[in-house]
Amino acid sequence: MTQTLDPVTGTDPQTRVDAWLARFEAALAAGDAAAGSALFATECYWRDLVAFTWNIKTVEGRDGVADLIGAAGARSGASAFATSEPPDEADGVVTAWITFETGTGRGNGLLRLKDEDGEDRAWTLLTALYELKGHEEPRGTHRPMGTQHGAFKDRVTWKERRQAEAESLGSTTQPYVLVIGGGQGGIALGSRLRQLGVPSLVIDKHPRPGDQWRNRYKSLCLHDPVWYDHLPYLKFPDNWPVFAPKDKVGDWLESYVKIMEVPYWSNTTASSATWSDETQEWTVEVEREGKPLTLRPKQLVFATGMSGKARMPDIPGTDVFKGDVHHSSAHPGPDAYAGKKAVVIGSNNSSFDICGALWEHDADVTMVQRSSTHIVKSDSLMEIGLGDLYSERAVAAGVTTEKADLIFASLPYRILHTFQIPAYEAMAEKDKAFYDRLEKSGFRHDWGDDGSGLFMKYLRRGSGYYIDVGAAELVANGDVHLVQGQIDHLTEDAAVLEDGTTLPADVVVFATGYNSMNGWVADLIDQDTADRLGKCWGLGSETTKDPGPWEGEQRNMWKPTQVDNLWMHGGNLHQSRHYSLYLALQLKARHEGIETPVYGLQEVHHLG
Repeated sequence: MTQTLDPVTGTDPQTRVDAWLARFEAALAAGDAAAGSALFATECYWRDLVAFTWNIKTVEGRDGVADLIGAAGARSGASAFATSEPPDEADGVVTAWITFETGTGRGNGLLRLKDEDGEDRAWTLLTALYELKGHEEPRGTHRPMGTQHGAFKDRVTWKERRQAEAESLGSTTQPYVLVIGGGQGGIALGSRLRQLGVPSLVIDKHPRPGDQWRNRYKSLCLHDPVWYDHLPYLKFPDNWPVFAPKDKVGDWLESYVKIMEVPYWSNTTASSATWSDETQEWTVEVEREGKPLTLRPKQLVFATGMSGKARMPDIPGTDVFKGDVHHSSAHPGPDAYAGKKAVVIGSNNSSFDICGALWEHDADVTMVQRSSTHIVKSDSLMEIGLGDLYSERAVAAGVTTEKADLIFASLPYRILHTFQIPAYEAMAEKDKAFYDRLEKSGFRHDWGDDGSGLFMKYLRRGSGYYIDVGAAELVANGDVHLVQGQIDHLTEDAAVLEDGTTLPADVVVFATGYNSMNGWVADLIDQDTADRLGKCWGLGSETTKDPGPWEGEQRNMWKPTQVDNLWMHGGNLHQSRHYSLYLALQLKARHEGIETPVYGLQEVHHLG
């Protein structure tokens, strides 16, 4: 990469970054908040993933930086800041990949410098812990031998060790971490903990890993492309489809559990959990294959899905409706509804998928739109929204999945929408004819409160969008009927809206979304604990369904909560992959007795 000289300072990007890092390291070592914060621009953001804060935290502005340095700079023992490749400069911003060490671990990150008042100052800084000293993962140069060469009369084979481990787990030995939920989130975290040597157990109610996907409606495919969806350690093969069908994903998850030796109990349901201040452990009552069992982990992780509990409205008449009525999460697929009248309540991802599949099977389908929805065409999202980070061309340009994750993580949530808006403006222009047809159909479309599109809607509220893989055209051209309104009640053979519109129906599907993850906590532990935990997900952006105050990170996700020894882990495949590392490192540190002073523990502002 070429090193161009800065016209003001007359120095190249490498020299400028090296000088900044040296000053920053000195300020941290001295705990000099004033000197350290002066290295940052007036508008600045420092996002830390566990390395300095033992938290997932973004501080904003020089005052925020000063506070973090004062609290954690000296105690972090940070040193050895360096670049891992030559920095680049474009549009007045120097971008540098960095590495560093703390007293307990090793980290990497991304630094962006801007010239302000003739000085190089940090605009954004990402620091991320990736391993703990003395507890490196057994991979690469630390790869296990797999056998002990020689002749030994008491040799124990790999299979025998695995069998002994499985038989003792939950009886003579207890997991340090219990992960409730064995979908992609629980499996990703389980694999991380396994590699780190943390005694752990993932439990799930389904008969087999991957059933969470197999049991969904038959037309379901991933809407995110393959490059975005890899699991830790073991990436999808090069011939894996761009958009994997649900059953293929399920089979992959089942194989992954076996290959990565994730301790995993199927057919296991947790019925209650209580915390003991005296023993500093959880007591979790479970039923495994019909038999009761008590587990006593020190750490409890809910990996029950970012979407949480299915939101099924209490609609009068449900008991008298003679057809089928269910939530989208329980939709069996379209086969039984050929030639029948289907009413689908909602207008987001699940609704469109289900409407499309029902139409393909000759059902007479009506979509009930209750509020506006953002739609983006899949090919446009891949090309304009994801292509620079997660695509074949990104890989060819040297942007690995790991690099892409850090680039995305390095963009502070406070300003992420400013990067998103131009991309969605380009998509709007590219697909103008489609949006014109959609508008003429009567569909209420939006681009998010500030025009920032799908990603910000996902991060802020986790709803309100559809990645169009074809079904939106059915609404635009009238093949799927569209009505606006709120459902009031059901009769024996119809859904009736508040305005009196009557929609004859043989099946009513409520694609009405999900409640906060802390609903699972209320069910398993109690409502008081759920309230102490508070709402999960959202940034506090004060946009629709994301009330303030500003948090700047996903509420309660992958980090310490106000409930000690209770953690929340969820999100899409990308987030499950990326953030499982930081959650696993936090759990590993606690397992090893490493001091983990948490900076900036999130306050609770919303109960659910």
